[in-house]
Amino acid sequence: MPSLDPFFTEWAERRPGQTRSLGRASALLAALGLDADRTPVLGVVGSKGKGSTATTAAAALSAAGLRTVLVTGPSFRSYRERVRVDGTSVDDAVLDALGARIDAARRDLPTVEESGGYLAPSGLFLVAGLLRAREAGADVCVLEAGMGGRRDELRLAGPEVVALGKVFAEHVGVLGADVVEIAREKTLVAGERTRALVRLPQTPEVAAEIDAALADATGGRVGAEVVDPEAEGTEPPPALRPPGLSAASGVLGTAAAARMLEHLGIPGPDRRTLHGVLATVRLPGRLSRHTVPLPAGRAPGGEAPDAEVVVDSAIDRVGVAAALAHARGLWGGVDHVLLCLPDHKDVSGAVEVLGGLPVTAVRLPEAHLRFEHALPPHWGRMDAADLTAAALAALGRRVLALGTVYFTGRVLEAVDAPTDRLFG
Repeated sequence: MPSLDPFFTEWAERRPGQTRSLGRASALLAALGLDADRTPVLGVVGSKGKGSTATTAAAALSAAGLRTVLVTGPSFRSYRERVRVDGTSVDDAVLDALGARIDAARRDLPTVEESGGYLAPSGLFLVAGLLRAREAGADVCVLEAGMGGRRDELRLAGPEVVALGKVFAEHVGVLGADVVEIAREKTLVAGERTRALVRLPQTPEVAAEIDAALADATGGRVGAEVVDPEAEGTEPPPALRPPGLSAASGVLGTAAAARMLEHLGIPGPDRRTLHGVLATVRLPGRLSRHTVPLPAGRAPGGEAPDAEVVVDSAIDRVGVAAALAHARGLWGGVDHVLLCLPDHKDVSGAVEVLGGLPVTAVRLPEAHLRFEHALPPHWGRMDAADLTAAALAALGRRVLALGTVYFTGRVLEAVDAPTDRLFG
Protein backbone atom coordinates (compact mmCIF):
# COMPACT_ATOMS: atom_id res chain seq x y z
CA MET A 1 0.00 0.00 0.00
CA PRO A 2 1.60 3.29 -1.08
CA SER A 3 1.84 6.27 1.25
CA LEU A 4 -0.82 8.80 0.27
CA ASP A 5 0.24 11.55 2.68
CA PRO A 6 1.98 13.63 -0.02
CA PHE A 7 -1.25 13.82 -2.00
CA PHE A 8 -3.71 14.49 0.83
CA THR A 9 -1.82 16.24 3.67
CA GLU A 10 -2.60 19.84 2.75
CA TRP A 11 -6.21 19.04 1.87
CA ALA A 12 -6.70 17.14 5.15
CA GLU A 13 -5.18 20.01 7.15
CA ARG A 14 -7.07 22.80 5.40
CA ARG A 15 -8.79 25.35 7.60
CA PRO A 16 -12.29 26.80 7.23
CA GLY A 17 -12.36 29.26 4.36
CA GLN A 18 -9.19 27.97 2.71
CA THR A 19 -9.44 26.97 -0.95
CA ARG A 20 -7.15 25.24 -3.44
CA SER A 21 -4.39 27.49 -4.70
CA LEU A 22 -3.43 27.44 -8.36
CA GLY A 23 -0.61 29.84 -7.52
CA ARG A 24 0.84 27.28 -5.13
CA ALA A 25 0.34 24.52 -7.71
CA SER A 26 2.13 26.66 -10.32
CA ALA A 27 5.06 27.14 -7.93
CA LEU A 28 5.19 23.38 -7.38
CA LEU A 29 5.33 22.72 -11.13
CA ALA A 30 8.18 25.22 -11.43
CA ALA A 31 10.06 23.62 -8.52
CA LEU A 32 9.82 20.26 -10.28
CA GLY A 33 10.87 21.70 -13.63
CA LEU A 34 7.50 20.91 -15.16
CA ASP A 35 6.64 24.46 -16.12
CA ALA A 36 8.80 24.26 -19.24
CA ASP A 37 10.05 20.67 -19.55
CA ARG A 38 6.91 18.62 -19.82
CA THR A 39 5.33 16.07 -22.15
CA PRO A 40 2.66 17.25 -24.66
CA VAL A 41 -0.79 17.22 -23.07
CA LEU A 42 -4.25 16.27 -24.28
CA GLY A 43 -6.67 17.62 -21.67
CA VAL A 44 -10.21 16.34 -21.11
CA VAL A 45 -13.02 18.43 -19.59
CA GLY A 46 -16.80 18.20 -19.48
CA SER A 47 -19.68 17.50 -17.13
CA LYS A 48 -19.78 13.73 -17.57
CA GLY A 49 -17.85 11.04 -19.42
CA LYS A 50 -14.38 12.52 -18.93
CA GLY A 51 -12.84 9.22 -17.85
CA SER A 52 -14.27 7.36 -20.85
CA THR A 53 -13.06 10.10 -23.19
CA ALA A 54 -9.58 10.15 -21.67
CA THR A 55 -9.23 6.36 -21.75
CA THR A 56 -10.33 6.12 -25.37
CA ALA A 57 -7.98 8.94 -26.36
CA ALA A 58 -5.04 7.24 -24.64
CA ALA A 59 -5.88 3.94 -26.36
CA ALA A 60 -6.08 5.62 -29.78
CA LEU A 61 -2.73 7.32 -29.21
CA SER A 62 -1.20 4.00 -28.16
CA ALA A 63 -2.52 2.48 -31.38
CA ALA A 64 -0.31 5.00 -33.22
CA GLY A 65 2.72 3.64 -31.36
CA LEU A 66 2.98 6.44 -28.77
CA ARG A 67 3.91 5.80 -25.15
CA THR A 68 1.11 7.36 -23.14
CA VAL A 69 0.56 8.42 -19.56
CA LEU A 70 -3.09 8.64 -18.52
CA VAL A 71 -4.33 10.49 -15.42
CA THR A 72 -7.95 9.98 -14.39
CA GLY A 73 -10.01 10.26 -11.24
CA PRO A 74 -11.55 9.28 -8.98
CA SER A 75 -9.96 5.85 -8.78
CA PHE A 76 -11.93 2.60 -8.80
CA ARG A 77 -10.17 0.38 -6.25
CA SER A 78 -6.72 1.92 -5.66
CA TYR A 79 -5.09 5.32 -5.92
CA ARG A 80 -2.45 3.69 -8.13
CA GLU A 81 -5.10 3.80 -10.85
CA ARG A 82 -4.92 7.58 -10.97
CA VAL A 83 -1.68 7.32 -12.99
CA ARG A 84 -1.29 4.76 -15.81
CA VAL A 85 1.37 4.06 -18.40
CA ASP A 86 0.04 2.58 -21.65
CA GLY A 87 -3.26 1.84 -19.92
CA THR A 88 -1.83 0.05 -16.87
CA SER A 89 -1.73 1.42 -13.32
CA VAL A 90 1.62 2.29 -11.79
CA ASP A 91 2.66 0.04 -8.92
CA ASP A 92 2.93 0.96 -5.26
CA ALA A 93 6.67 1.63 -5.41
CA VAL A 94 6.31 4.02 -8.36
CA LEU A 95 3.47 5.95 -6.71
CA ASP A 96 5.50 6.15 -3.48
CA ALA A 97 8.48 7.54 -5.38
CA LEU A 98 6.34 10.09 -7.20
CA GLY A 99 4.77 11.17 -3.91
CA ALA A 100 8.18 11.53 -2.27
CA ARG A 101 9.45 13.79 -5.07
CA ILE A 102 6.32 15.93 -4.89
CA ASP A 103 6.55 16.14 -1.09
CA ALA A 104 10.19 17.20 -1.16
CA ALA A 105 9.41 20.01 -3.61
CA ARG A 106 6.30 21.00 -1.65
CA ARG A 107 8.27 21.44 1.57
CA ASP A 108 10.47 24.04 -0.12
CA LEU A 109 7.48 26.20 -1.05
CA PRO A 110 6.12 29.04 1.09
CA THR A 111 3.59 27.89 3.68
CA VAL A 112 -0.06 27.29 2.88
CA GLU A 113 -0.93 30.48 4.76
CA GLU A 114 1.55 32.50 2.72
CA SER A 115 0.31 30.91 -0.51
CA GLY A 116 -3.33 31.67 0.27
CA GLY A 117 -4.52 28.11 -0.25
CA TYR A 118 -3.67 24.41 -0.30
CA LEU A 119 -2.58 21.89 -2.92
CA ALA A 120 -5.61 19.81 -3.95
CA PRO A 121 -5.25 16.00 -4.23
CA SER A 122 -6.60 15.88 -7.80
CA GLY A 123 -4.02 18.44 -8.87
CA LEU A 124 -1.21 16.55 -7.18
CA PHE A 125 -2.10 13.34 -9.01
CA LEU A 126 -1.97 15.37 -12.23
CA VAL A 127 1.51 16.55 -11.23
CA ALA A 128 2.46 12.93 -10.51
CA GLY A 129 1.32 12.00 -14.02
CA LEU A 130 3.47 14.70 -15.59
CA LEU A 131 6.44 13.54 -13.53
CA ARG A 132 5.91 9.92 -14.49
CA ALA A 133 5.61 10.88 -18.16
CA ARG A 134 8.98 12.61 -18.07
CA GLU A 135 10.64 9.74 -16.21
CA ALA A 136 9.16 7.09 -18.52
CA GLY A 137 9.98 8.99 -21.70
CA ALA A 138 6.30 9.17 -22.63
CA ASP A 139 5.32 10.78 -25.91
CA VAL A 140 2.04 12.25 -24.67
CA CYS A 141 -0.05 12.75 -21.52
CA VAL A 142 -3.82 12.44 -21.42
CA LEU A 143 -5.04 14.33 -18.37
CA GLU A 144 -8.59 14.32 -17.07
CA ALA A 145 -9.61 17.52 -15.30
CA GLY A 146 -11.32 17.51 -11.94
CA MET A 147 -14.24 19.91 -12.19
CA GLY A 148 -12.34 21.61 -15.00
CA GLY A 149 -11.81 25.18 -16.08
CA ARG A 150 -9.51 28.01 -15.19
CA ARG A 151 -9.56 26.92 -11.53
CA ASP A 152 -8.27 23.46 -12.40
CA GLU A 153 -4.59 22.46 -12.41
CA LEU A 154 -5.05 21.19 -15.96
CA ARG A 155 -4.99 24.80 -17.11
CA LEU A 156 -1.50 25.16 -15.63
CA ALA A 157 -0.34 22.13 -17.63
CA GLY A 158 -1.27 24.03 -20.80
CA PRO A 159 -2.97 21.38 -22.94
CA GLU A 160 -2.11 21.48 -26.64
CA VAL A 161 -5.40 19.75 -27.43
CA VAL A 162 -8.61 19.96 -25.39
CA ALA A 163 -11.45 17.44 -25.59
CA LEU A 164 -14.69 19.00 -24.30
CA GLY A 165 -17.55 16.65 -23.56
CA LYS A 166 -21.22 17.43 -23.12
CA VAL A 167 -21.82 20.27 -20.67
CA PHE A 168 -24.87 20.24 -18.42
CA ALA A 169 -25.94 21.63 -15.08
CA GLU A 170 -23.45 19.75 -12.89
CA HIS A 171 -21.71 21.84 -10.20
CA VAL A 172 -24.24 24.68 -10.46
CA GLY A 173 -23.29 27.27 -7.87
CA VAL A 174 -19.68 26.04 -7.86
CA LEU A 175 -18.49 26.56 -11.43
CA GLY A 176 -21.29 28.89 -12.46
CA ALA A 177 -24.87 29.96 -11.94
CA ASP A 178 -26.17 28.03 -14.93
CA VAL A 179 -25.05 25.68 -17.70
CA VAL A 180 -23.86 28.54 -19.92
CA GLU A 181 -21.53 29.87 -17.21
CA ILE A 182 -20.31 26.35 -16.51
CA ALA A 183 -19.51 25.87 -20.21
CA ARG A 184 -17.44 29.05 -20.21
CA GLU A 185 -15.56 27.99 -17.09
CA LYS A 186 -14.72 24.57 -18.51
CA THR A 187 -13.59 26.01 -21.86
CA LEU A 188 -11.13 28.32 -20.11
CA VAL A 189 -8.84 25.37 -19.41
CA ALA A 190 -7.49 26.30 -22.87
CA GLY A 191 -4.67 28.80 -23.11
CA GLU A 192 -1.49 29.89 -24.87
CA ARG A 193 -0.33 26.39 -25.75
CA THR A 194 -3.70 25.20 -27.01
CA ARG A 195 -3.79 24.42 -30.72
CA ALA A 196 -7.14 22.61 -30.98
CA LEU A 197 -10.38 22.10 -29.05
CA VAL A 198 -12.62 19.22 -30.10
CA ARG A 199 -16.11 19.08 -28.62
CA LEU A 200 -19.34 17.14 -28.75
CA PRO A 201 -22.55 18.84 -30.01
CA GLN A 202 -24.04 21.26 -27.48
CA THR A 203 -27.15 23.39 -27.20
CA PRO A 204 -26.94 26.61 -29.25
CA GLU A 205 -26.49 28.75 -26.12
CA VAL A 206 -23.72 26.56 -24.76
CA ALA A 207 -21.99 26.30 -28.16
CA ALA A 208 -21.96 30.10 -28.51
CA GLU A 209 -20.44 30.50 -25.04
CA ILE A 210 -17.77 27.89 -25.76
CA ASP A 211 -16.81 29.73 -28.95
CA ALA A 212 -16.59 33.07 -27.13
CA ALA A 213 -14.58 31.67 -24.22
CA LEU A 214 -12.20 29.84 -26.55
CA ALA A 215 -11.58 33.02 -28.50
CA ASP A 216 -10.79 34.84 -25.25
CA ALA A 217 -8.49 32.06 -24.02
CA THR A 218 -6.51 31.70 -27.25
CA GLY A 219 -6.62 35.22 -28.66
CA GLY A 220 -8.86 34.03 -31.46
CA ARG A 221 -6.25 31.56 -32.77
CA VAL A 222 -8.36 28.44 -32.15
CA GLY A 223 -11.89 27.61 -33.21
CA ALA A 224 -13.85 24.73 -31.76
CA GLU A 225 -14.15 21.60 -33.89
CA VAL A 226 -17.36 19.58 -33.50
CA VAL A 227 -17.43 15.80 -33.74
CA ASP A 228 -20.93 14.36 -34.10
CA PRO A 229 -21.39 10.74 -32.99
CA GLU A 230 -24.51 10.53 -35.18
CA ALA A 231 -22.72 11.49 -38.39
CA GLU A 232 -22.19 8.67 -40.87
CA GLY A 233 -18.66 7.28 -40.91
CA THR A 234 -17.61 8.81 -37.59
CA GLU A 235 -14.87 6.79 -35.89
CA PRO A 236 -14.96 4.45 -34.18
CA PRO A 237 -17.88 2.39 -35.54
CA PRO A 238 -20.73 1.83 -33.05
CA ALA A 239 -19.61 -1.72 -32.23
CA LEU A 240 -16.30 -0.38 -30.88
CA ARG A 241 -17.75 2.47 -28.84
CA PRO A 242 -18.30 2.14 -25.09
CA PRO A 243 -21.84 1.06 -24.15
CA GLY A 244 -24.72 3.39 -23.35
CA LEU A 245 -24.18 7.10 -22.87
CA SER A 246 -20.39 6.62 -22.90
CA ALA A 247 -20.54 5.91 -26.65
CA ALA A 248 -20.22 9.63 -27.42
CA SER A 249 -17.17 9.82 -25.17
CA GLY A 250 -15.51 7.13 -27.25
CA VAL A 251 -16.07 9.20 -30.38
CA LEU A 252 -14.74 12.36 -28.73
CA GLY A 253 -11.65 10.63 -27.38
CA THR A 254 -10.83 9.12 -30.77
CA ALA A 255 -11.23 12.48 -32.54
CA ALA A 256 -9.14 14.34 -29.95
CA ALA A 257 -6.38 11.74 -30.28
CA ALA A 258 -6.38 12.27 -34.06
CA ARG A 259 -5.94 16.01 -33.56
CA MET A 260 -3.08 15.43 -31.12
CA LEU A 261 -1.34 13.20 -33.66
CA GLU A 262 -1.73 15.94 -36.28
CA HIS A 263 -0.25 18.47 -33.86
CA LEU A 264 2.72 16.19 -33.17
CA GLY A 265 3.21 15.46 -36.87
CA ILE A 266 2.77 11.72 -36.34
CA PRO A 267 0.75 9.59 -38.77
CA GLY A 268 -2.40 8.08 -37.37
CA PRO A 269 -2.80 4.32 -37.11
CA ASP A 270 -4.50 2.43 -39.91
CA ARG A 271 -8.13 1.54 -39.23
CA ARG A 272 -7.39 -2.11 -38.51
CA THR A 273 -4.79 -1.27 -35.88
CA LEU A 274 -6.95 1.46 -34.34
CA HIS A 275 -9.97 -0.80 -34.16
CA GLY A 276 -7.90 -3.63 -32.73
CA VAL A 277 -6.72 -1.51 -29.81
CA LEU A 278 -10.11 0.11 -29.18
CA ALA A 279 -11.65 -3.37 -29.04
CA THR A 280 -9.55 -4.00 -25.91
CA VAL A 281 -10.82 -0.96 -23.98
CA ARG A 282 -12.54 -1.85 -20.71
CA LEU A 283 -14.26 0.79 -18.57
CA PRO A 284 -15.01 -0.41 -15.04
CA GLY A 285 -18.11 1.22 -13.59
CA ARG A 286 -19.42 2.28 -17.01
CA LEU A 287 -22.08 -0.36 -17.64
CA SER A 288 -19.47 -2.97 -16.77
CA ARG A 289 -20.71 -6.52 -16.15
CA HIS A 290 -19.33 -8.71 -13.38
CA THR A 291 -20.00 -12.15 -11.91
CA VAL A 292 -20.89 -12.46 -8.23
CA PRO A 293 -20.55 -16.05 -6.96
CA LEU A 294 -23.62 -17.10 -4.99
CA PRO A 295 -23.31 -18.95 -1.69
CA ALA A 296 -23.29 -22.72 -2.09
CA GLY A 297 -26.73 -24.28 -2.09
CA ARG A 298 -28.54 -21.16 -3.23
CA ALA A 299 -30.07 -22.96 -6.22
CA PRO A 300 -32.07 -26.11 -5.49
CA GLY A 301 -30.94 -29.43 -6.91
CA GLY A 302 -27.34 -28.71 -7.83
CA GLU A 303 -24.64 -26.16 -8.38
CA ALA A 304 -25.68 -22.59 -7.61
CA PRO A 305 -25.88 -20.34 -10.69
CA ASP A 306 -23.81 -17.21 -10.78
CA ALA A 307 -25.31 -13.87 -9.91
CA GLU A 308 -24.29 -10.91 -12.03
CA VAL A 309 -24.06 -7.19 -11.37
CA VAL A 310 -23.96 -4.39 -13.91
CA VAL A 311 -22.21 -1.35 -12.46
CA ASP A 312 -22.70 2.17 -13.79
CA SER A 313 -21.85 5.63 -12.52
CA ALA A 314 -25.23 7.09 -13.46
CA ILE A 315 -26.09 10.19 -11.44
CA ASP A 316 -29.25 11.57 -13.07
CA ARG A 317 -32.56 10.60 -14.67
CA VAL A 318 -31.09 10.14 -18.15
CA GLY A 319 -28.19 8.02 -16.95
CA VAL A 320 -30.37 5.83 -14.73
CA ALA A 321 -32.85 5.25 -17.57
CA ALA A 322 -30.05 4.33 -19.99
CA ALA A 323 -28.48 1.92 -17.49
CA LEU A 324 -31.83 0.28 -16.77
CA ALA A 325 -32.50 -0.19 -20.48
CA HIS A 326 -29.02 -1.66 -20.95
CA ALA A 327 -29.48 -4.15 -18.10
CA ARG A 328 -32.89 -5.22 -19.38
CA GLY A 329 -31.39 -5.72 -22.81
CA LEU A 330 -28.73 -8.01 -21.34
CA TRP A 331 -30.90 -10.00 -18.96
CA GLY A 332 -34.51 -9.45 -19.97
CA GLY A 333 -35.21 -8.02 -16.52
CA VAL A 334 -33.64 -6.75 -13.29
CA ASP A 335 -34.11 -8.43 -9.91
CA HIS A 336 -32.83 -5.58 -7.75
CA VAL A 337 -31.29 -2.12 -8.01
CA LEU A 338 -28.69 -0.70 -5.65
CA LEU A 339 -28.71 3.10 -5.81
CA CYS A 340 -26.30 5.52 -4.16
CA LEU A 341 -27.02 9.17 -4.93
CA PRO A 342 -26.19 11.97 -2.47
CA ASP A 343 -28.74 14.76 -2.21
CA HIS A 344 -26.94 17.03 -4.69
CA LYS A 345 -27.46 14.49 -7.48
CA ASP A 346 -30.75 13.90 -9.34
CA VAL A 347 -32.39 11.72 -6.70
CA SER A 348 -35.94 12.67 -7.76
CA GLY A 349 -35.23 11.72 -11.36
CA ALA A 350 -33.83 8.35 -10.31
CA VAL A 351 -36.85 7.64 -8.11
CA GLU A 352 -39.20 8.36 -11.00
CA VAL A 353 -37.28 6.17 -13.48
CA LEU A 354 -36.95 3.20 -11.14
CA GLY A 355 -40.68 3.18 -10.42
CA GLY A 356 -41.85 0.05 -8.65
CA LEU A 357 -38.62 -1.93 -9.00
CA PRO A 358 -37.06 -3.44 -5.86
CA VAL A 359 -34.46 -0.86 -4.81
CA THR A 360 -32.00 -0.56 -1.93
CA ALA A 361 -30.56 2.89 -1.27
CA VAL A 362 -26.94 2.88 -0.13
CA ARG A 363 -25.47 5.53 2.15
CA LEU A 364 -21.78 6.45 2.01
CA PRO A 365 -19.84 7.44 5.16
CA GLU A 366 -18.15 10.54 3.71
CA ALA A 367 -19.04 13.47 5.98
CA HIS A 368 -19.42 15.99 3.15
CA LEU A 369 -22.18 13.95 1.47
CA ARG A 370 -25.83 14.26 2.50
CA PHE A 371 -28.40 11.48 2.17
CA GLU A 372 -31.55 13.12 3.48
CA HIS A 373 -33.72 13.16 0.35
CA ALA A 374 -37.13 11.54 0.86
CA LEU A 375 -37.22 8.05 -0.68
CA PRO A 376 -40.10 5.64 -1.38
CA PRO A 377 -41.03 3.81 1.84
CA HIS A 378 -40.77 0.38 0.22
CA TRP A 379 -37.10 0.90 -0.68
CA GLY A 380 -34.50 -0.89 1.40
CA ARG A 381 -31.61 0.86 3.14
CA MET A 382 -27.96 -0.16 3.43
CA ASP A 383 -24.72 1.36 4.70
CA ALA A 384 -21.80 1.15 2.29
CA ALA A 385 -19.78 -0.69 4.94
CA ASP A 386 -22.18 -3.64 4.57
CA LEU A 387 -21.64 -3.95 0.83
CA THR A 388 -20.07 -7.37 0.18
CA ALA A 389 -20.26 -10.04 -2.50
CA ALA A 390 -22.60 -12.02 -0.26
CA ALA A 391 -24.85 -8.98 0.20
CA LEU A 392 -24.98 -8.48 -3.57
CA ALA A 393 -25.76 -12.15 -4.18
CA ALA A 394 -28.57 -12.04 -1.63
CA LEU A 395 -30.38 -9.43 -3.74
CA GLY A 396 -30.87 -11.71 -6.73
CA ARG A 397 -29.17 -13.04 -9.83
CA ARG A 398 -29.50 -9.79 -11.82
CA VAL A 399 -28.44 -6.73 -9.83
CA LEU A 400 -27.99 -3.22 -11.22
CA ALA A 401 -25.69 -0.98 -9.13
CA LEU A 402 -25.95 2.73 -9.90
CA GLY A 403 -24.55 5.89 -8.37
CA THR A 404 -21.61 8.11 -7.62
CA VAL A 405 -18.10 6.88 -8.43
CA TYR A 406 -17.28 6.59 -4.72
CA PHE A 407 -20.02 3.95 -4.55
CA THR A 408 -19.33 2.12 -7.80
CA GLY A 409 -15.72 1.73 -6.72
CA ARG A 410 -16.93 -0.10 -3.62
CA VAL A 411 -19.05 -2.43 -5.75
CA LEU A 412 -16.07 -3.18 -7.98
CA GLU A 413 -14.04 -3.95 -4.86
CA ALA A 414 -16.75 -6.26 -3.54
CA VAL A 415 -16.71 -8.37 -6.72
CA ASP A 416 -12.91 -8.17 -7.08
CA ALA A 417 -13.23 -6.61 -10.54
CA PRO A 418 -10.01 -6.18 -12.56
CA THR A 419 -9.26 -2.46 -12.75
CA ASP A 420 -5.50 -2.19 -13.25
CA ARG A 421 -5.53 -2.42 -17.05
CA LEU A 422 -7.91 -0.36 -19.20
CA PHE A 423 -6.70 -1.29 -22.67
CA GLY A 424 -4.07 -3.22 -24.57
